[in-house]
Amino acid sequence: MKIAIYTTMIVAMVMMTSCSEYLDVVPDNTLKLENIFATKDDAYNALAKIYNYLPNDWATHTTMWEMGDEYIGRIDASVQNNSGNLLAERIMRGLQVTGNPLLGNWSGSGGGKHYYQAIRSTNVFLDYIVNTRNLTETERADWIAQATFLKAYYHFLLLQKYGPIIISDKAVQPDATSDELFHSRSKVEECFDYIIRLMDEAIPNLTERAEENNLGQIDQIAAKAIKARVLYFRASPFYSGNKEFFGDFYDPVDGEPFFPVNDSAERTKEKWHDALNAINAAIETAVLNGKGLYEYTKEVYVKDRNFYALNPERMKTYYDLRMVITDPWNKELLWAHSNVDIYNQGELAHSTNIRLPAGFEGDVNASGFSWQWMAATYQMAERYYTANGLPIEEDLTFNYNSRHDLYMTPGVEDPDYSAIAGLMQPNQPTINLYMNREMRFYANLGVTGGYFRSHFEIIPVYMMQGTNGGYNPSVNSTDFFCTGIGLQKLVHPESRSSNWQRQVKFPYPIMRMADLYLMKAEVLNEIKTQPDQEVWDAINLVRTRAGIPKVEDVWSNSLLARTVNKHRTQAGMRDIILDERSSELAFEGIHYWDMVRHKRAHTEFSLPIQGWNYKGTTPSTFFVLGVVQARRFTIRDYLWPIDLNEMNTNGKLTQNPGW
Repeated sequence: MKIAIYTTMIVAMVMMTSCSEYLDVVPDNTLKLENIFATKDDAYNALAKIYNYLPNDWATHTTMWEMGDEYIGRIDASVQNNSGNLLAERIMRGLQVTGNPLLGNWSGSGGGKHYYQAIRSTNVFLDYIVNTRNLTETERADWIAQATFLKAYYHFLLLQKYGPIIISDKAVQPDATSDELFHSRSKVEECFDYIIRLMDEAIPNLTERAEENNLGQIDQIAAKAIKARVLYFRASPFYSGNKEFFGDFYDPVDGEPFFPVNDSAERTKEKWHDALNAINAAIETAVLNGKGLYEYTKEVYVKDRNFYALNPERMKTYYDLRMVITDPWNKELLWAHSNVDIYNQGELAHSTNIRLPAGFEGDVNASGFSWQWMAATYQMAERYYTANGLPIEEDLTFNYNSRHDLYMTPGVEDPDYSAIAGLMQPNQPTINLYMNREMRFYANLGVTGGYFRSHFEIIPVYMMQGTNGGYNPSVNSTDFFCTGIGLQKLVHPESRSSNWQRQVKFPYPIMRMADLYLMKAEVLNEIKTQPDQEVWDAINLVRTRAGIPKVEDVWSNSLLARTVNKHRTQAGMRDIILDERSSELAFEGIHYWDMVRHKRAHTEFSLPIQGWNYKGTTPSTFFVLGVVQARRFTIRDYLWPIDLNEMNTNGKLTQNPGW
């Protein structure tokens, strides 16, 4: 039904609005909850409203995708000092608060969706859908399963952020006592058990694969993948045996720790095995239903045909990677946000899109739907691999110490030009850092001397002041990529601005196939005492699509790898897998949670965001690295604070450590 897109409902009104507000519509005492679920259309609208509580990860100012160190937005005071803007970025700057917490989901505070309200609406739906008329029993079972799964998913999203949460299993009745209204938090393990039980209850009754007009609905493909993610989190170090952070975080009711701090090695391995079983089941269902890693199968854009002829292998890989997110509902998507409001100008695709510069046919430098101010950080420019599939500091053929030195790209007559055709411009100044990198670097970023595909154009970008993609105060003094590094991963090449407007709508991924394969690699590595071919095969599926060598080939090569055979130790392979995830799933809100799961966030995200001198007008004045924004992330920031209003209302609540 593309269920989260167009419909609205009034279940939330039932939960929050007094009866007096209906008196001018219907006679008193005639509106009952069962009336709201009387027909199939009524129930359908109610189900759609439950989907509407899914986080708006596409929305620039309220997305969780900006947690971490991949993005940075406008740096002028009007944006940075506005408490309603770039909320995730504000958290990363150390500006989280306990009164009206930013992106809070416990009570829907600070721009966050109210997940307990979502759960309450779901509980009402489940109570009354059983009596809905003109609904087949198959439809009823499927809709109940969808709602049950969403109920579990909202509990999981709360658990991710808050650790121990209140389990809300039943609808609260109007005559509920204070003991029935107010509850204490459950242990983390109890919460995981509850979430998995609900998911197991829902999955058998779900449609195996949603039909085309129902894209966005939970089906068995999506549900099994998300269940795998839940178990994957459960086994991860932050949520299992985390005595380091939460050894003194006790439940005042029974004096027991909220987190399973005393998990034995055997219990932890058992959790990883549970995750592996779920991942394998998810992959099997997905593959049987035609899912797999994305490949671009359409015609190459006309203006790219010459590049494709010169550089066919790399351009084929480029298109596979450039379009994996923006090609709508492609086979790699297992579940995605379908409720994307592309015309409210709040989308990440708009804030990251470059303006059409002078010299092109169209509405030049129009800001509508092309803000040109959500930049990639310098950290991302370094994080992607070399062309050999190694981190830049690990590749012996990559001169790390001279990575900021200027470099002139080969001219079209140069024999070396074919290798960069379509990726970097000929005869243009750039730096060593931007050369000989993996294809995800070129597909996802917009860098000096490279290209940005948008507005039906292949735009050569220079990023210096007054040049394509660069700071241009004569056009707009605040809209610019403050790091001098653009981000094109979320921009469809056919999206245009303003009077020439053409916005291509695509769903933002919640789970895709590459994530599942990399999850499998990580879980296998944690189970085995020493990584083997089974681990490497899982990660190689993603690496091969990205056009880089197999992990066992490159890391065993003493002429390439600085730390030879790093892939043969569990700790080394763990780092390799997390690096791979950071490249493949960049800008999709995954890297932040990976660092949380492995308790690395407080070291990874306390470094300042760096960038080039965006006011530089020449390569020598532009390529000057400096601090763009200070960041602060401490151990207390791993868990969100519960709103003080909630703490004051419910005396049974215990606040998270440090807040």
